Formats: sequence, C-alpha cells, structure tokens
Amino acid sequence: MPDQSREEKIKELKDEFFKLVEASTPDEIKNKPFFDVSNKDEFQFILTKEIIEKYELEDWLANYEKEAMVSTGGIRGPQNVLHHWDTRFPINQMGVALATLGKASVLKDKIKDREIHKIVSGEVRYNTTEYIELIARIQAALGLRIHLPDNRDITTIWMASFLIYMLDYDGGEYVTSSHAVSSKIATKDLDDQGSQFLPEMSMEFVNKIKEIFAQAKSNSEGYTIKLSKSDDPLIVEDFNGFDMYTDYLRKGVANDVNLDLIQQAEKKGLKIIFDTVGGCFYKNALPIFERLGIDKIFEWRNKEVDPFFHGIGKTWQKNLETGKDEFFDLSCDSTLMEVIQTMGYEDDLADKEISQLVLITDPDSDRLVIGQVEPADKASQLDDLGINYIKINEEKIFSAYHPTYSFLMTMDFHVKQMKAAGIWDNHPRVMITTAPSSDAWDEWAEVQGVKIVTTPVGFKEIATVMKKIEKQVIADPTKDVIITNIFGKDVNLGPDPRIVFAGEESGGMITGSEEWIESKNGRKALAMREKSAGEASVITAALAADLFLNKKSLTDYLQEIFEENNIKNRYYFRDDIIYYNESEPDPVKMMKAKKAGEIRRDKTDKFYLSLSLLLLQGKIKIDQVKEIFTEIFKGTDFSELEDLVFVGESTHFKFKDMFVQVRRSGTDAKMRGYSCGVDKEKCAKYLDMLLHYDGTVAAKYKELVSD
Repeated sequence: MPDQSREEKIKELKDEFFKLVEASTPDEIKNKPFFDVSNKDEFQFILTKEIIEKYELEDWLANYEKEAMVSTGGIRGPQNVLHHWDTRFPINQMGVALATLGKASVLKDKIKDREIHKIVSGEVRYNTTEYIELIARIQAALGLRIHLPDNRDITTIWMASFLIYMLDYDGGEYVTSSHAVSSKIATKDLDDQGSQFLPEMSMEFVNKIKEIFAQAKSNSEGYTIKLSKSDDPLIVEDFNGFDMYTDYLRKGVANDVNLDLIQQAEKKGLKIIFDTVGGCFYKNALPIFERLGIDKIFEWRNKEVDPFFHGIGKTWQKNLETGKDEFFDLSCDSTLMEVIQTMGYEDDLADKEISQLVLITDPDSDRLVIGQVEPADKASQLDDLGINYIKINEEKIFSAYHPTYSFLMTMDFHVKQMKAAGIWDNHPRVMITTAPSSDAWDEWAEVQGVKIVTTPVGFKEIATVMKKIEKQVIADPTKDVIITNIFGKDVNLGPDPRIVFAGEESGGMITGSEEWIESKNGRKALAMREKSAGEASVITAALAADLFLNKKSLTDYLQEIFEENNIKNRYYFRDDIIYYNESEPDPVKMMKAKKAGEIRRDKTDKFYLSLSLLLLQGKIKIDQVKEIFTEIFKGTDFSELEDLVFVGESTHFKFKDMFVQVRRSGTDAKMRGYSCGVDKEKCAKYLDMLLHYDGTVAAKYKELVSD
C-alpha cells in the first residue's frame, strides 16, 4: 500500500476525532441545546432547581470556580465540539450563558449612570460563532451595548484588547483557547483596559452565578434568562480596527526606517512564509500589512480558517494500557518540537532555498515563533546553541527558534534601530518578563542598560506592572519609578521610563511606545495590554530584511548577540508533563483521569512549595534543603543551590550557574518545567530530574519538616 499523502492522513485523523466525539455522546444529549440561537427572535429560558440538579450544574460551577481562582489566560477547558451544550464538559452552552449573566451583573452593579459598552468577538474554534451569538444576546437583553466586528467576522485577541482601550469601552469577551488542543475553548475576559481578568475579578462573577442558582432553587418560578433578538439595536457590527491599529503601529515598530528596510528587501527577492495554522491572523493582518505597504513580502500557509488547524498537532499515539494507536492532539503550540514535527515542513520546504524564513502564529494570533531553512552542515552549530531542528533532506534542515532565542534577536535588533534613530537615550528603558524567561535576557539587558521587572506567568501580570509604572509617572514624571518584582526586590526604573519589550517565554510579546498612547477620552498608556503577533511580526520582518540584505542567518545573528553581550546562560529547555489524554472524547473518563492527574501534579508541587515557604519563613536553612535533595536524588550535586523561591505558580531553583523552575499548571493536570544556564547537559539533567519527581517525602524531609 503506497504511503498516505498528508491530506489523507489529516482526513483520517479528523474522521476519527469526530467519530469518537459522536460515539461518546449519549442520544439524550444530541440535538437538545438549552438555547437555540438559530431562533433570531427574542426568547427566554427558565432555569429551575430541577435543571440545576439534573445537569449537576453546581458540580460544574465548583470546577469552574477552581479554574477561575488560578486561571492564567481565560477560564478554558474541553467542550463537546459537536454538541456544545453538553454539560458533562467544563465549557458548555449553559456554563457560558451563566458566566455571561454573572459578568454583566457585576458591571451593572458598578456602572449605573450610563450605558455600558463591551466588545464580543472570537477566533476560529469549534462553536465560536454560537458562543458569540449567545453572549451578545444575553447582554443586550440586560441593556448592555455590544460591539461586534463587521459582518460578525473573526478577529484577533490583540485587536479586541486594543479597541477596548482606545475606544474606552467597559470590557469584552473573546472566544478562544490560544494554542490549546482543538477540543478546548474559553472566554478570555477583558477588563476596561483590554487586559485579561485577574483571578479576583473572575471570582466576582462566579459569586453572581451562585446567587443565580440560589434564586432559581428558592423561587418556584425559577430564574429567567432572556435573549434579545439577534438584530437588537443594542447589538452593533461596527468595527474592524484596521486603520486605528495601523496608525498605532506607525508610531512604534512600523516606523519609516523599518518599513523602508522591509520594502527594500522585498524588491531584492525576500519572501517570508507566514503559517497561520488555520487561525484568524491572515484575515486580520493582511489589511494592516497592505496599509503599511509590506504585504508583498509574505507568502501565506494554512491561511484558510480551520478549527482542526490543518492537522497540526494531531497524531496517532500508542495507548500504554491497550497497546493500540489512538487519536491524540498535541496542541498547536509551535514552541513544542513535537508539534513542529506534525506541521509538514519537511515536505513543503524541500524546494525552498537556504535561509527561507517561516513565521508561525497561533489561532488567536497573540504568539509568534520563527523558523528558518538552513544547510544540514549547520546542525552541529545549532546543537551547540541549543536550537531544535528537523531534517528536510540530506542538504537542508529546518531550525525552530524557541522564543527564548527569537525574542532575544528581536529585542537586540529593536534596540539597535532605536540607537541608530538617536532616541535611545531619551528615557530610561525597562523590560517586563515572566519568571520562567531566560537569564540570557537578563544578561543582555544589563549590558544594554535596561532594567528588568519579573512577574508571575500570564500577560495580565505584565499588564499589571505596566499600570503601576504609568501610575507613578503620571503622579510625578521627575521621580524615580520603583517596582517590586516577583522575587520581592525593588527595581529602580529611573524617572519617566519607557517599555522597550514586554513578553513571555511562551511566544507572546509587545514593544512599548516612545510617546504615550492616548485613548478616545484621554486615557494614557505606555503600551498595549495584550501580546500581539501583529506587532511582533512587523519588527521581526524588519529583522529578517536586515539579515537578508546583510546575508546573515538567524544562527549567525544569535551567535553575534551572545558574543557581543558576553552571554553565558545560553541554554534553555522546556518540558511538560501531561497527566492525562486531553483528546479523550468521553468526558467522564477524561475528568476522572484529569482529577487523578491533578493529585499527582499537586503532590510534586506541594513538596517543592512547602520547602520554599519554610525557607522564606526561616524555619529551615538552604543547607538543610540541600540535604533533603541530596538524599532524594542520590549521586546528584546540590552544593551550588543558592535559593528556592515560590514565584506565583512555580518553584524557582536558583543555582550558581543556572535556574530550574517547576510550574504547576493553574488550569490543567499538567506540570511545566524550565531550565536555563551555562552548561547544556546540566540544564537538561536537572530539569528532567526535578520536574519528574513524584513528590514522595524521604527520611531527611520528615526529620526536618513537621507535619
């Protein structure tokens, strides 16, 4: 039998995906939505005690509340992609309706003297259109004015966030699940600055849902949920944002120097492949690139919208219990090498020239990853630099640059452009990053004279630091700005600083503005509140153009940065443990496996957490922590362990020449690990060892730590 084509393999995987979902859905659930949004007229649904009990909605809420308390990027979870009202899943039609009611009620309590304005939009995931319709009509029925994109089209998360801030709206809901598996979905809740909700903000509307349940159970007539007409006057389709965002970019990374560089390189033959993985980027970025005059430099891959993401991340994987190959979704997170290996580049790039650049975004287009076709004889150099790659053929390889490395190149190029323009010294410069980000960034920043503020994981944490900086500058622009970082240390940013970079190791970034950004009603900000591949792609295209014109590869440039800045912490590793199959179509089996995985996750997390907190409280000493680890990890040297710090969701192991960070996922049965340092083998070894430890306490721990 001849080998299958990629299209045939994807079709087989997709057929299996839907077959499994359909087979695992009981007949009594099929074709029975709570809210039939195809009915365009006004209607209502009565929530009763019987419905709450029948569909175990209080159990659903308990799980939803748990996620809300720790969520880093919207309250996300699996859904039934074919029957999205299935309450056996964490995200479902009824749950979204209740959350919408809760969020609207919180706003109505806070804003009583004027009309409330919210944006509602989303990307390409299964049932996105239905969720948007439901959210908009529930809020319109409560008197909120809802702004939808023109023709109710898909949008990017950065456009929704940007317009909320610039138009002074009261918030928004964006239907997405970032780079997660195809079966997952979420509403990413945005506040009145376009920033993601902090947990305490989510808890406000969760408490409203509890009140709704109490009313439905105590009132013999239940609780009435109203939906407006689909064409209610309060629901308006009135934005795309292309002109406004283009103007914003022109005041930042899309300056004349960078645009001229891109246009010059395009005329000399540079083409950049942009892989949008079936997400919303193509439809929303192309009009902006056309306005900037740089659209011709891009060739598009996977531009057609597809919630299956053109098979990216989808594979057959052996079930260790049954020994059979099963459908498995690895996500569409292109920072993971196992995902890159499913993207088909070994075929599609075979006829491309050496130095061909590829930009990869995710479905909601807030993250950006860079790859390049390089000669096969560069493999040893890539190995030495810690860069992952896949083989294309005997002559070519495709290198995939983790954001640790690609963002370092982007930052360095951006700074050089600012220095060349003569504006670098106009303000003190600051970089905002999250705790797992590379120490190479810190080393580079120190050489460049950039101050670093480190936050917990999550772009909302970065946005919170921005707001703190702005508040101090507005109060007194002549006074030094002082910010306390995640390690409890005060960082002096100097007077009237500017943000040169804000980003995460996971692929999301923005650059700050030289001039204050001003909203319609006069609010001012130093940077936008959400990461953006729209912004990142422009500065990255300028970097690519500069390298092309100077006949340099990404590898060459990265090596230059390491040497020019004497960077020692060159090696960076990331690893994930997923304790269950997220692709399991049976929600009962999936939730059971997830809960078992959460127990395993928490056992490891609590072991490290207990030691970090005891160390912070002075109840044990670092030498005693070393003794505990030396007993557990026999034959491993912990003499250079300097500190153990809790940094939000993670435990940070600070060694003399590296760090390891073990992070408990706030929203799933996963552990994530990161390491960075000067010794490649050591970084890999300690990360693997510390991440995969099961949390079992040993004799020395019991001796030193009380129950």
